[in-house]
Amino acid sequence: MQAELQHDAQTYGEYYAAVDLGSNSFHMVIVHVVNGSVQIIGKIKQKVRLAAGLDDNFLLDETSMERGWQCLQVFSERLQDIPPSNIKIVATATLRLATNAHVFVRKAEEILNHKLNIISGEEEARQIYLGVAYTSANQGNSLVIDIGGASTEIIIGNDMQPIHLKSLDMGCVTFMERYFQRGVINTENFDQAKKAAHSLINEVSNAFLCFDWENCLGASGTPQAITEILVAQGISDAIRLDYLYHLQQQCVECGSLGQLEIEGLEESRKAIFPSGLAILISLFEALHIKHMNISGGALREGLIYGMLDNVTDNDRRQQTLNQTKQRYHIDTAHAVSVRQVALSLCYQLCRQQNICHLDTETILGAAAELHEIGLHIEYKRHHEHGAYILSFIDLPGFTRLQRTAIRELVSQHRLAISEDVFDNYHHDYRPMLKGLLRVLRIAVVLCLRRQNKHIPDVKLVCNDSKWTLTFPEGWLKSHPLINAELANECWLQHKAGCELVCI
Repeated sequence: MQAELQHDAQTYGEYYAAVDLGSNSFHMVIVHVVNGSVQIIGKIKQKVRLAAGLDDNFLLDETSMERGWQCLQVFSERLQDIPPSNIKIVATATLRLATNAHVFVRKAEEILNHKLNIISGEEEARQIYLGVAYTSANQGNSLVIDIGGASTEIIIGNDMQPIHLKSLDMGCVTFMERYFQRGVINTENFDQAKKAAHSLINEVSNAFLCFDWENCLGASGTPQAITEILVAQGISDAIRLDYLYHLQQQCVECGSLGQLEIEGLEESRKAIFPSGLAILISLFEALHIKHMNISGGALREGLIYGMLDNVTDNDRRQQTLNQTKQRYHIDTAHAVSVRQVALSLCYQLCRQQNICHLDTETILGAAAELHEIGLHIEYKRHHEHGAYILSFIDLPGFTRLQRTAIRELVSQHRLAISEDVFDNYHHDYRPMLKGLLRVLRIAVVLCLRRQNKHIPDVKLVCNDSKWTLTFPEGWLKSHPLINAELANECWLQHKAGCELVCI
């Protein structure tokens, strides 16, 4: 009977695993797929620093191989519970370069009892892009960058299709060994590392600069470390070049890896942070990147989703919203009504004020659909409960910055407005977020009766911070409850320094 339950995939789902033997870390991710829902149920990451074992002749030393084999002993136990057809194991740059890679691979396959594939740089880049695309849905062309231990992948793609990709022989482990010897961090070392990175990037930069892209996404590694630093320091923003320059100066002031102390930088990332930072700065400079968001996935996720046949037809963001609404018992019809009203007002706002960004509709639409998520706990403070829930659940398809903005909008969609709610955001984003908050609050009031027949067509006129809502003749008088709530909303927005007039 137990065997029947385990193999009833339609009812109980299936398990999949992807293993990525990188040049810095070995990773394994386990997912459970039930009714089209992909749930990560396990992640294992171990710092192996395989690339540090390569000598000048590209021979991999025994010590580094032994570190890798010991890690795989840990992975192998978990893989025994997963069907072999649902497992993919790949190795990347270091084993591509190592002249004795066959020695490592032979024993690794014995430990794992599974085939190990050393993939090309181009295939690695393609899988990275797919992992990013599946987990961080974006509109238009996207530039994706992944800085590994021994290679860096650069990809331009649109939706699920990579258009142009390149793998460069530079990584945070190899650059640390080469340019930050004995752990010394100074301006000269940074300049040498950046010069070397520029020379490699410049050979391919024109092929990427000829594309227009709306989004730049960093996949794990150094971008993830920098994002964690920004979060720890209370900065709600994408990665920007001025932040990177500031971090370089902080590294130089520390003087050595042993003295490297930056708020938000994890201990495990310190050894390769300066070299990864030098590469990222060079990428920003050479490719004219203005800002970068962290993606939701990379190589491992690309391998996982590549094994699933039906995922490419799904809108990842909408799938996430639908699953979240179901999980937290959100009134779907009402959520959709609030979204429609909010977006209608938003379109009018964007036509009149130059404050909207590419992800304006994404953030507002998700906040509208999830604004009642806190009712899962209780009513009185459900906006605060909603913000709490959104602080900890995953929202595949949305970047970290988008998730943070959605949480803030939900936290402020009713009752008094905190004037400093967007102070930690970059000044480029603040006007948009303030406008979206006002729009969302108005939409929530207009949908108060939860029936579409009571929702009016409203004209919004914006004159700086003074907004005027014009209703159909006699509508406000015939809807005294909503009229009273609008009057209260006018007062609350006035207290927050904004003027709202309803006529």
